[in-house]
Amino acid sequence: MIYWFTGQPGHGKTVLSWLLRDYLEEKGANVIHIDGDDLREIMDNKDYSKEGRIRNIQLAQSMAQFLHTKNFSVIVSLVSPYREVREQFKTKMGNCIMEFYVHTSEERERDFYHVEDYETPLDNFVDVDTTKDSPILSLEKIIQVVQK
Repeated sequence: MIYWFTGQPGHGKTVLSWLLRDYLEEKGANVIHIDGDDLREIMDNKDYSKEGRIRNIQLAQSMAQFLHTKNFSVIVSLVSPYREVREQFKTKMGNCIMEFYVHTSEERERDFYHVEDYETPLDNFVDVDTTKDSPILSLEKIIQVVQK
């Protein structure tokens, strides 16, 4: 399975990804986590234009697809602001991908990285509002969906 966490910077994608990784590993899964910040650092991609972001998203998608074929559970935490790019990947991968839209109405420390052209998901996603929920409570809600 591929678990794709999308949303604005600082809203909880990476923290929830780490918690889900730990949970899945405890259940015996082979898990790989791909984080947008790490991916940019490894690939030395400092291009935050639309084209640079799309390249980064598509690289993460290719990596996730490859790792999935090698029987890994793949968790991706990436802003991935463009709905069409996310939807194309979900269509391509079918029922082996779950999209989690992580968001909050609170101001957080990374809000200065806010992506103006972020497009919220419309279909086939799990809504994770971290405004009032602790990371553990958010994880519990995620686990309920993952276990279905």
